[in-house]
Amino acid sequence: MSAIERQYALSSSDPSSFSNSHSIHVASFHLNWKVDFDEKKLTGSVKHNLLRSDPSVTQVVFDTRDLIIKSVKLDDGSILCFSLGNSILAFGQPLTIELPNTSWTKISIIIEYETTSKCTALQWLSKEQTAGNKHPYLFSKCSVIHARSLLPCQDTPSVKASYTADVTADSELVALMSAVKPDPLGINLDRDMTQHHFIQKIPIPSYLIAIVVGKLESKRIGPRTCVWSEKELLEKASYEFEDVEKFITTEEDLLGEFVWGVLDILVLPPSFPSGGMENPCLTFVTPTLIAGDKSLANVLVHEVAHSWTGNLVTNKNFEHFWLNEGITVYVERLTLGILYGEPFRQFVAIGGWKELKATIRSLGEENPLTALVPKLTGVDPGNVLNLVPYEKGFLFLYFLEQKVGSRDVFVVFLKHYIWENAYKSIDTEKFREMFIKHFNSIGQGKLVEDIDWDVWLYAPGLPPFEPLYDNLLTSVCTQLKNRWLKWDPSNEPCPFSLSDLDEFSIRSNQLLEFVTQFGEERNHLGIAKIVAMDTTYGLSGVQNSEIKFQWIQLCIREKSIHILPLALQFISEQGRIKFTRAIYKTLFAWNEVKEATVDNFKRNRPNMMLNTANIIAKDLGLEK
Repeated sequence: MSAIERQYALSSSDPSSFSNSHSIHVASFHLNWKVDFDEKKLTGSVKHNLLRSDPSVTQVVFDTRDLIIKSVKLDDGSILCFSLGNSILAFGQPLTIELPNTSWTKISIIIEYETTSKCTALQWLSKEQTAGNKHPYLFSKCSVIHARSLLPCQDTPSVKASYTADVTADSELVALMSAVKPDPLGINLDRDMTQHHFIQKIPIPSYLIAIVVGKLESKRIGPRTCVWSEKELLEKASYEFEDVEKFITTEEDLLGEFVWGVLDILVLPPSFPSGGMENPCLTFVTPTLIAGDKSLANVLVHEVAHSWTGNLVTNKNFEHFWLNEGITVYVERLTLGILYGEPFRQFVAIGGWKELKATIRSLGEENPLTALVPKLTGVDPGNVLNLVPYEKGFLFLYFLEQKVGSRDVFVVFLKHYIWENAYKSIDTEKFREMFIKHFNSIGQGKLVEDIDWDVWLYAPGLPPFEPLYDNLLTSVCTQLKNRWLKWDPSNEPCPFSLSDLDEFSIRSNQLLEFVTQFGEERNHLGIAKIVAMDTTYGLSGVQNSEIKFQWIQLCIREKSIHILPLALQFISEQGRIKFTRAIYKTLFAWNEVKEATVDNFKRNRPNMMLNTANIIAKDLGLEK
């Protein structure tokens, strides 16, 4: 154990967890919660069923953060002694429980507790913050280390446990979890409260525990999928995501059986900070994916792919996060290529390559967080996540695909990798061992013997490989961009029209690429061209949130003040951190609008998820 690990008293197997899961671990657990909207807390208990692998261990250590622990006892009611350690940064406090000093392998303990207002995993919305304006709303996001603020747990992805839950909530509201709900209606305890029962038979890591309670309605869009949302969004969401069964079956053909039974989609309120969250049985998505033309459905393809890569096979800790996200991006793009053609896979890969270069340029070539497998000791993994595990991870797999000769040959290995490690948590060394062993076993070892694994995995900066993608779909965007760059608005009238976009075969995706390319130029467009482009293509009025985001950022770069009302509106009406954090940072750097930016944040902070608000507050210099 390193000096920093000794200082923080964290586990040697996971730098983000206090738990002693290598000696004793949770095999399954049961949650019993009452949802209290008035006090904005969950009260109840968790029953942990433990397995001890080291007979000498007489303590179990759980991760907690800002929880009120009331009591700990055995299944038979015997009281157990417990203590809470010092709070350390974002890691919270270790909860140490003394266990019977007798011969046993299995034991069950019950912890009575409640959450607090500092719970970073939960977002409580008043009725005024919902689309219907009549009922309050609750949702969770435990990734990456926020489950410890929701329940005492071994908050490390190296531990996977099945669970059941009983959730009591207002009878007017619907409760859902990342589990199967055998009785859709629940049990009426009295006229006002209903108990909902959930079962998740497949072991999952703590970051995939999820709950939502709200005035929700559903519509079936496939044999394994219902869309859930507030009534006001249901029809739009059902149309936007109606291809989900096609995504599931395509990925089943690639990777094997979909084991989860159900893949429902929940469209959350706008404050949800991610594009999507791959909770088993109940994928969370942001309403910013509703573009009206299914052009942002690739995010859903990504979340579906997590059913195999991330949920079924999981990174052992978040230093190996690329095993979750890089492989998922690879499967996502394979799926897009199968459904929409290989040129489309190449097109989105080009975008990813450019984003990776921009990320590494921003972070710095020597920044250790640009390594595919970074060291995270003493570091909150949630605050340093970036595109590297996604895009550098994808590029590594694309490189391996090229090394072994074809996509089909690599997919055979990938399927073998998944089912050899199904229901387990693994690290990067396991992936490397399996890859080399697999290609040696089929007589192809010479193809992969010169791979510089250490540089790919552990060196910071750009990888030792520059991909040569097919630019069929990007070249059209580049041609139109170049015409705009050459136009001199001081000498000739605007030669452009809306029909320019008829050259785009995948209109929204290529329009996004077109706008994004201007942000990559060293030279500025100038406000005259910005205004002309907006007039010609109506970019300020697009529904696609990715295009809107890139357009706003481009206008801010050009210091076009006409975009300020739209920019402030956009970061106020949704809380997706990818958008809000970037726009707040660029607006804050613009001196003329800095004060308005800070004022806007202060007004809207109560509507943001706590962790998102805390991060942006630091960006704006309001907190340390």
